Formats: sequence, structure tokens, C-alpha cells
Amino acid sequence: MNAVPEAGFGLALIGCGGFGAYVLEAVRDIPGLRVVACADADRDRAAALAARHGATVCTSVEEAIALPGVDVVALATPPAAHAEGALTALRAGKHVFCEKPVAVTLEDAARVKEEADRSSGLVVVDHVLRYNPILRLLQRLGAEGLLDPLRRFAFENDASDEDLGPDHWFWDPARSGGIHIEHGVHFFDAASALMGSDPVEVQGTAVRRDGGPVDIVVATATHPGGAVATHTHSFTHAHRAERQLMRLDHGFAEARVTGWIPTFATVTAWTDEAGAARWEGLPERAGDLLAVPGLRPHGQERITVSVTRDVGSDSPASGRGVRRVVPHRVDCVIDLGGEARKPHIYGESVRAAMTDLLHCAALGGTPVADARAGLAAVAVAEAATRSAQTGRTLPVVIPSLAAGGGSR
Repeated sequence: MNAVPEAGFGLALIGCGGFGAYVLEAVRDIPGLRVVACADADRDRAAALAARHGATVCTSVEEAIALPGVDVVALATPPAAHAEGALTALRAGKHVFCEKPVAVTLEDAARVKEEADRSSGLVVVDHVLRYNPILRLLQRLGAEGLLDPLRRFAFENDASDEDLGPDHWFWDPARSGGIHIEHGVHFFDAASALMGSDPVEVQGTAVRRDGGPVDIVVATATHPGGAVATHTHSFTHAHRAERQLMRLDHGFAEARVTGWIPTFATVTAWTDEAGAARWEGLPERAGDLLAVPGLRPHGQERITVSVTRDVGSDSPASGRGVRRVVPHRVDCVIDLGGEARKPHIYGESVRAAMTDLLHCAALGGTPVADARAGLAAVAVAEAATRSAQTGRTLPVVIPSLAAGGGSR
């Protein structure tokens, strides 16, 4: 592992478009991090962003990593350039913060993972859902036994194509990898995190608009133990008509999470008296339950819980072989401020991901969204894409785990 620089960590941004500027704004005030360089093939664009951050102007990742004081490389280029940028930085011993996907092919994602295993540098892939307070809360409730293991994960994404003209790189699989890879990796990764496993096989479907590109895709992924995840992405809407819903089936409980950057969720659960008391204690623990290192709360986050006792029978109820006495209904609301707080939560999740990278670089450990997570998400996405093309259900093969299983 790299030694911790005495002056903290120097950051070089590669890709100075809108998202690159967004990343710098999100991470610029992390203690110990300073912006050293801004690089872009368009030198004028790099210069404009560099002037805002007092950074050196570069035109390539090679030029940026050669500068003294660069310890971390943030990749905000179009997806097809991620793998080579990450490989170049890792070979120089730099830490890498990579916008998703880590690569647009499984072969290249595996190359990044292998290089990360050899390098003194660490990788964090910007899978921001890993750093979202609501999903962290749901994971914590599962670890505490208030939620049973996830049986079904269903995500429906009615996304906008209003700014995606016919010549936009998003529609070109050679540049973006296609919808499953460019966008779907967020949710393949989230499903694996919430289920605690990678899928073993996937069935994909793709729908092409009349005379145009594929703009609706569906993937059904089977996880170990009889769990299943369905993912639907439709880039066919106006901005104002966008909507997303994540539905999580925990058997005796259901969570509904709204927004692709989650800001609001409800949980409905059936429980006994001991469970009801534990649910009722969640609001006073909201700060700890919603905490994500590096993510600064805005102060209006809320967990509210109401319990309706004896609304169900006190005779045992059963489902999928699980039998319990659960007469009480729990209604829990997790509110991070709703849609109005989406920009805050998004930016702070990026900040938390960078904080995770710097923490592990300084003190040791494995980042939550590491190169392995990036590789696994691309493996599922590529299998779903190929399944849609062939009409066959395909196995999900993660190269580095081919001989050793896929749970996480």
C-alpha cells in the first residue's frame, strides 16, 4: 500500500465535462484532499475547470500522473475510456476513483481487477447506491434481524432521454456498453449488496424503438438460495415524467424505495411484540442508522415508525416455509427530504465514496465499492446484454471467482 502523503492526497481529474466538474465540487473540501490537475483532450475545457480549482492543466492521464503530488486519479471520461485510464493509473501506483462502469466489457473489467490486485493503488468505482443512507439502513436492519433475507429485488426505472439526441454516445454500445452496462451496473451492484450474493444466471430482453436504438431493457437475475432480481430500464421519458421504484420483498416485510438516488422509503412489516418494540426504537437511533462515513447529513433526515397492534390474528402465519406469530403491523417511513434533497444526497454519496477510498488508502482495508464490485456488476450486465441478443438464459461468470463461488 502507498504511504500516506505528508501533505494529504493530491487529486488529478481526467475528463472535465459536466460530470467531472460535479465530482470536483462534491469532493473538493474533503480534509486532506487537494486538486492538483485537471486533464481533458479538450485543453480549453480542462483550463476552464482548472482555473476554478487552482490546478494544473493537462491533456491526458499520462501527463497528469507524471506531475509531482498526484496520488489519486478520478476518471470522469466516457465509459469506453475507463479501463485504460484505470490501468494506466494503477500501473503508476496511483489510487483510482472511477465513474461507473469500471469498463464496458467483461474482459477489460477483469484486467482492471487483476491490475488492482497487483498495484499498490486502490480502486473505488462510483457505485453511489453503496453509499446511500437508505440502502445502508436496510442493510443494517437485515443484520439486526428486523428484516429477513431478501427474496425479491425489483427495480423499475422510467428515465429521461430528453437530452440524449440520436448522435449521443449513450446510444453507441462501443462507447457506452449499452444500457445494462452504462446505467444498469448501479442496480446490479445494489441488488448484490442487498442480497449478499452475486447472481448465478440472467435472462435479458431488449426493445428497440422504431427505426432507432435499444431504449428499453429488462434483466431477470437468479441469485443463490431461490432469490431473484428484476431490473427494468426505459430511457423514453421527459425529465418531468421520470420515476423510479425499488421494491424489496423480505417475506414478512416489504420496502419501497423511490428515486434512482433514493431519498424516501417506506417499510411495512408484520411482527410480534418484541419486534414491535425494536421497530419503535428506530427513530431515536436515526442518526446512527443513516450514517455513512464521509456523507454529511443536512439535518432534516427522519425515521418515523407507527405500530398497529393486534390488527392480525394471533395464530401462526406462514410463507415459503417460514411460520411465525406476527399479529402487529409496522409502518416505517425513512425520509431524507424527498426529491428536493436528491442533489444533496447524490453529491454527498460521491463524497462518501471518495472518503472511503482515501480512508482505506491511509489506514488499510477494502473499499465498499472496490474493483471486484465493479467487475461483478459488469459481468452481470454483459451477460444480460448477450442474453437479450441470443434469447437464451446465460450464466453469470465472474472471471476471478470462476473457481471459487460468487457470494459476497
